[in-house]
Amino acid sequence: MFHIVPYWFIRYKFFNSLFLGLSVGAIFTLYSPLEPSIYSLGGLILALGMLGIARLYHHILNAKWFFRISLGVEVILLFAILFFLSVGYTYQTALLMYIGYQMTFVFGSYLIRAETLLLSRDTLLTQVDTSKQLGYLLGMGISYLFYKLLIYQNITVPTEQVYLLHYLLLLIECIVILFVMKSFKKGTA
Repeated sequence: MFHIVPYWFIRYKFFNSLFLGLSVGAIFTLYSPLEPSIYSLGGLILALGMLGIARLYHHILNAKWFFRISLGVEVILLFAILFFLSVGYTYQTALLMYIGYQMTFVFGSYLIRAETLLLSRDTLLTQVDTSKQLGYLLGMGISYLFYKLLIYQNITVPTEQVYLLHYLLLLIECIVILFVMKSFKKGTA
């Protein structure tokens, strides 16, 4: 039986939201080569995927699957970042990054529902949500300062800026994965 370790889970959610805050502005540049029809198709596939996941709730709304899916989502993001850093900025990488992010979004509703059900105590949910918001705010602030620092260094091309940001995202994603693994324990609750 798996259970959540609140001390580590709160830190995981902080760094997970820090990652989101850092990356949110990058998608506009990262996805710019994609035509609008891709977003329509991606949205359809996303909705169908979320529908499929919802149909599995009776089987996966437990700590064991919450751990597996949380770790799987983070590993997908890690591979997407590594792919982007190794291949560079092309139409194909933009498309694959979009697909990778959409794959993680398929589990978005599930992750929120499982988190709420498994944490269950309002004080713990307050700590987790506070940690998420602080991580997101800090990520947005660091992102802003990072881009300003790059401009100060005469790196003004948005694609170069987003590429360089992915080195920071890689570091944060490794921390997120470490904290996911520490956030769940096998054994009695």
